[in-house]
Amino acid sequence: MADVVVDGDRIARIGPEASAGVPEVLDCSGRLVLPAFVDGHVHLDKVLIRDELREHEGTLSGAIEAIHERKRRYSVEDVRDRARAVIEESVRQGTTRLRSHVDVDTIGKLVPLEGVLAAAADCADIADVQTIAFPQEGLLRDPGAYELMEAALEMGAHVVGGMPHWEADEAAQREHVRLCFDLAQRFDRDIDMHVDETDDGGVRTLEMVADEALRLSYTGRVTAGHVCSLAAADEEYSRRVIDKCARAGISVAANPVTNLVLQGRGDRGLIRRGTTRIAELRAAGVNVLFGQDCMKDGFYPFGRGSMLEVALISAHAAQLTTHDDIAYALRAITDAPAQAMRLSDYGLAVGMRADLMVLPAGSWEEALRLQLPPESVWFKGRLVAENSVTSVLYH
Repeated sequence: MADVVVDGDRIARIGPEASAGVPEVLDCSGRLVLPAFVDGHVHLDKVLIRDELREHEGTLSGAIEAIHERKRRYSVEDVRDRARAVIEESVRQGTTRLRSHVDVDTIGKLVPLEGVLAAAADCADIADVQTIAFPQEGLLRDPGAYELMEAALEMGAHVVGGMPHWEADEAAQREHVRLCFDLAQRFDRDIDMHVDETDDGGVRTLEMVADEALRLSYTGRVTAGHVCSLAAADEEYSRRVIDKCARAGISVAANPVTNLVLQGRGDRGLIRRGTTRIAELRAAGVNVLFGQDCMKDGFYPFGRGSMLEVALISAHAAQLTTHDDIAYALRAITDAPAQAMRLSDYGLAVGMRADLMVLPAGSWEEALRLQLPPESVWFKGRLVAENSVTSVLYH
């Protein structure tokens, strides 16, 4: 039990009786105070379009193709409205910082980025949104995408994205990685790529990314998302590349909520979970985060901006059941994404920004089990959301 004192947008004091003399006090007895959640991997430009898409076979490639037609019809206001709705819902559910991949390609051009940047500006009083220029259609496979990536970074995209495994062959994959690091260096941006989101254990662009990060000393500035093929790769490669990721300070964004439904579609009998090697990455000291990834789009029909729900589903997928495991699930939606995003002012500590929430539970384990929304959410020391749940039992 401790008091948390907020002064302006910062945490000023923490400790027993720290609130003595403070004129306005919120009694949180019996409740859990946590730093607000961080969603380190989401696609705000694609959210809420599911009902407008044709049905497909449920694979990654099927979803990408199904979205093409809808992406051609994007407008800035369309993307803005959908992204804003999801940012607002995420805040209600306790998330005040998000990192969003945004498609940059010759289909939608820069419309998705314009829309997400506009939504981020609309919501600047309740949340912070980082944007990633994401060439989902490839750089070599989609001539003109590289120039659009340059324009996106000039427009204000915060991070360089990539998807090397989507290129046609190994040489093109290596060139994709090289181009992304070149952009990152020229524009002084961090990198957050989709890497090896496939069931094929022979797809190994993660090592290309790790090798380039080590070669260029881009330590602590690279995130690799999904990394599904690592689960299907042989042990020798897995140990080697995980060691390289640890040495390069690469964060891994595992997104079990989406990959549980996308991967293993061709399997019969024993169906793969689709998640990366979370246990091995954790043991090696690699920073692993869990993201919402998708919300009611072509890839994932569910999702509601609740990182509490993401943590619960991810805990099932990664078999996180001990007390230490469950604490790790909390880190994967708080400190881990904050580390990947290099947030220097995040956490429940003196001097950190007062992004906080109050959960109606006595412990993190109970909060995860009960899945109740936060009673209150605070952004920069200001109350930005409240929730109440009433349940009456008539015996």
